[in-house]
Amino acid sequence: MDNLGQTKLKKKRTKGDPMHEFDRLPPLLRRWVRDAVMPWSPTSVRRVYLKALKNNGNCSSALEELNKIQGKRLSKERHHGQRDSIGENFKS
Repeated sequence: MDNLGQTKLKKKRTKGDPMHEFDRLPPLLRRWVRDAVMPWSPTSVRRVYLKALKNNGNCSSALEELNKIQGKRLSKERHHGQRDSIGENFKS
């Protein structure tokens, strides 16, 4: 987990070969992961996508669900970052 940047979000160890899992994703999801703002495991992307696809049957809506979840994670990350920086301002 060396290439995740600085984040306060919980990190998880992956099982198996993430590159092999990435290669097994359909091209549409590989592009989405490639352009994602935050790191995603191929397993997580596949799980969220298939669940959303099952619920609405639409590829575009399933990708929107991935974007929505990523937005929530980014918001959570920003919230953690702001709290840390505010606390640093009050240290003496």
